[in-house]
Amino acid sequence: MNQKPMLLPNFVGKAMSLLPAYPGSLLFVSGLNLALKSRIPQDVQQSLTGKRLRIRVTDAGVMFDFTWKRDQFVAAWNGGETDLTIAASAHDFLLLAQRKEDPDTLFFSRRLLMEGDTELGLMVKNTLDAIDLSAFDLALLAPNRVYSELRSKFK
Repeated sequence: MNQKPMLLPNFVGKAMSLLPAYPGSLLFVSGLNLALKSRIPQDVQQSLTGKRLRIRVTDAGVMFDFTWKRDQFVAAWNGGETDLTIAASAHDFLLLAQRKEDPDTLFFSRRLLMEGDTELGLMVKNTLDAIDLSAFDLALLAPNRVYSELRSKFK
């Protein structure tokens, strides 16, 4: 059954798009590092090194630019070319994270967009598919943990 995707109200997206991008990318990579960095295989780490990635939340009007450097995700300043951009609504990203929706289904229904290096995109997708998300402790992504991760970067 193909139901209409849930989207954030337009005024929320417009308000969020006014926020500076780099602090959001810092928060995003802090969460990525807490949740994923120890689970990414060495060969994937090597393939990610130097690649510029962007997550674009279409209905929120925000983008998170990042790269992989020295065994961790690092925030990058927005703008410029990326090697891979993955775009979807906030709700669809949530469904993907919860494994309630398949990325291929969203891709073929045009709710998940991938632009740039297709081989890199498939590697990212396959790597995420291979990670057992049931092993994640959501407490890792609690605001105080993300804040501690951020603080440690500025010491």
